[in-house]
Amino acid sequence: MSKVLIIEDDQVIAEGMSRHLAAAGFDPLWVNKGESGLARLRYERPDVCVLDLMLPGIDGWNLIETARAEGIGTPIVVVSARGTEHDRVHALEIGADDYLVKPFSMKELVARVQAAARRGVRAQREQRGEAIQIEELRIDPREVQAYVAGESAELTPTEFKLLYALALEQGRVATRDELLQRIWGRRETHRDRTVDVFVRRLRQKIDRVASRHSFIQTRFGVGYKLEAEPKT
Repeated sequence: MSKVLIIEDDQVIAEGMSRHLAAAGFDPLWVNKGESGLARLRYERPDVCVLDLMLPGIDGWNLIETARAEGIGTPIVVVSARGTEHDRVHALEIGADDYLVKPFSMKELVARVQAAARRGVRAQREQRGEAIQIEELRIDPREVQAYVAGESAELTPTEFKLLYALALEQGRVATRDELLQRIWGRRETHRDRTVDVFVRRLRQKIDRVASRHSFIQTRFGVGYKLEAEPKT
């Protein structure tokens, strides 16, 4: 049974999320402060974290940054009343995996958590193919990690799954909608920049540190592909 850590200071919302997640077969655990939520992330390593941004003490922004800086790769689904494009993109840029704007349906929350759980620990067991070597980039599904010139890129589970999905296409351009359905389990909506943000994160961790090639290529107006191109 997958454990879901809920970090939410509104008891009514938290209890509603807990009931629906439990009914869907998850084991929910609720805390109402950022400090206690970060401690649970560190020592219990849940399968998914559902995180409100506006928390007393350590807020959700700082919690995401701290968790990712410490190498905690638990998928984080943000739930927040802050619904501007800037807020959504910023949360994804600093390490969140998904973003739901309040008010949302509990059915959608469960679907997002299920998709996040598939990208996390259980997804690691599903991917057992041989490692893919492209120039100085090595993508290893057994370790759920990528290596640039032998050094770990320290990808989160979601970042790895996106990279691996591109690698399996062997240079074919994958559309944003296709990647959203495959990785996040939803269709593309207007101004949804989730894929773009995660591609930017992959470029920072892979293309930026690779000395000889860039790997994440853009087909403008269509999507992305994985292909080694020499740096000039």
